[in-house]
Amino acid sequence: MFHEYRDIIVELKVQNSRFHNLFNKHNELDDKIASIESGKEHVTEFDLDTLKKEKLKLKDEVYNIIMEYKKENNL
Repeated sequence: MFHEYRDIIVELKVQNSRFHNLFNKHNELDDKIASIESGKEHVTEFDLDTLKKEKLKLKDEVYNIIMEYKKENNL
């Protein structure tokens, strides 16, 4: 996720515990969704859609923190 901001992500994961938690939760959901879609886990379509929406919300939050960091650091 956001490979173009790899250096900023590394920095934020160290400096910002909220960012670190959001980033890790996003990756956990990504793994869970991949497991469900590959047939290793079974949930209803509604539950899968809920997980996908939660993942997207986390991605938006992560992106907003990255953009704020860029703005604050004139990057």
